Amino acid sequence: MSMLLQVHPENPQPRQIKMIVETLQRGGVIIYPTDTIYGLGCDIFQHRAIEKICRLKKVDPHKAQLSFICYDLSHLSDFSKQLSRTTYRLLKEYLPGPYTFILPASKQVPKILQSKKETIGLRVPNNKIALAILKELDHPILSASLPGEAVEDYTDPEIIYENFSNEVDVVVDGGIGGTVPSTIIDCTKDEPVLIRQGAGEWTA
Repeated sequence: MSMLLQVHPENPQPRQIKMIVETLQRGGVIIYPTDTIYGLGCDIFQHRAIEKICRLKKVDPHKAQLSFICYDLSHLSDFSKQLSRTTYRLLKEYLPGPYTFILPASKQVPKILQSKKETIGLRVPNNKIALAILKELDHPILSASLPGEAVEDYTDPEIIYENFSNEVDVVVDGGIGGTVPSTIIDCTKDEPVLIRQGAGEWTA
């Protein structure tokens, strides 16, 4: 039976965070708040959970443009190839924040998530609940947008729970979410390229 779990947005309760992390470690799927919209998440090392998210999204794991959310930039070196100094400075300037950076993936990205493009989307959200989950888990979680187009249905955790209680293990209620997704920047070429203008300002 899935649950709707209320977590304080400014001071996430350690007990609640522990419950969420235990769910992830058991291969569970969660819906959780970020600094943009609510997202679907799972532990990146739990293959079944990744497959479940891909089924929900109706996408092939190898073709899906799924992102990792990380606690800080120290995780980047694990899952992306060595970055140029310019790219690293760029990430440091914009993260944490409402941005997803497309980077060349390293071999440590779980096989199920290695795409033919050999890239990975990475983000560090400026959201205390998401960061508390990541810190307790101690490695990134997979991040995907909720399936469907009706973004306005995805701001209220209670409505999200009504819609997805049969599909996920925990809906984390961190208050009303946003409606604008992250800004996506491709950093795989010499110059960063704006792929999608979202919640984050981009003037580079």
